[in-house]
Order: sequence, then C-alpha cells, then structure tokens
Amino acid sequence: MTEIKLNEQGTFDKAQVEETGCCPRFNPDPWQEKEISWDDKLFIIDHVKSFFHIPLNMNKVMTKNVELMEKAGAKNSESIMLSDEKSLWGSDIYIATDKEVPGAEMTNLSGKFLTKVFEGDYLKMGNWIKEMEEFLKSKNKTSEKLYFSYTTCPVCAKAYGKNYVVIFAKIS
Repeated sequence: MTEIKLNEQGTFDKAQVEETGCCPRFNPDPWQEKEISWDDKLFIIDHVKSFFHIPLNMNKVMTKNVELMEKAGAKNSESIMLSDEKSLWGSDIYIATDKEVPGAEMTNLSGKFLTKVFEGDYLKMGNWIKEMEEFLKSKNKTSEKLYFSYTTCPVCAKAYGKNYVVIFAKIS
C-alpha cells in the first residue's frame, strides 16, 4: 500500500494523490442514476458487527475475504461491495466475485436495481435515503430493499477528498 503523507497543515494534498494503493479512485459516472439488472450475480456474504451503524470489525472481515479471494484467484473486477444495514448492531456485506471462493459463504443477487451516487459525510445518510426515495418516486418505482456501496475506506476517502456512497435500490 502506498503511504499517504500529510502536508505542512496536517491535511492531505489531494492534487498529488493519484492512487493510494488501497482503494481505487471512484468514478461516479457509471453508477449515477442507472438501472442495473443482475441474474444470479455472485457475491461473498459476511457479517460486520456495528454500533449504531458504525462498523467495528470491517477491516478484519474485509482482510479475511480479500485473502480468500486472492487465494482462489477470484476477481471483483467492478469493485462492488454492498452493505445491507440490517440493524444498528450489524450489517451483511456482499463482495462481488467472478467465481466461487472456497472457505467463504457465497450467495447470489438477482433483480433490477436503480442506483444513485451521493457524496459527503455519512451523517447525511438520512437525507440521501429520502433523496433516493424521491428519485424512485420520480421514476414511478418502489424499493424492495436498499443496499449501500461505500466506495472507499475512510483513509482513502480523505486522501482523495471525496466520500462517495452509491445507493442500490432493488425495485419491484
């Protein structure tokens, strides 16, 4: 992983950060207000413990699953990771992969999804959900379930100067 250094003011010089070596820089364009259809799209599924939706063991869970993927030669070419924020105390994460990964729990997702990209502090999540509901309403759609794609880890979001979240609404 590339070391991210602070400038004299104690902040990141975003203009000089090309890639962190951890999370790739996110391009929101392919995900902004799109309809996506999946037919048995393959994912690793795992559980993250949370405290009021703040993940407590995300790093451990991700490290374990990335190591399993690497060992299996599996790819996540689209860099899709979804979170099902099931409760204040935990969420299920879905990591897209191109093949079965031994040692990991696997699942498939199917259906049509509308996506919308948001940028900013996670404290805006309630507003983003309302905005997503308005977007769905404008398309005469209703959501069966919302999934959240946190596109970078907090360190990379700070380095890049952007904190993007994509909301995937499974539509009926």
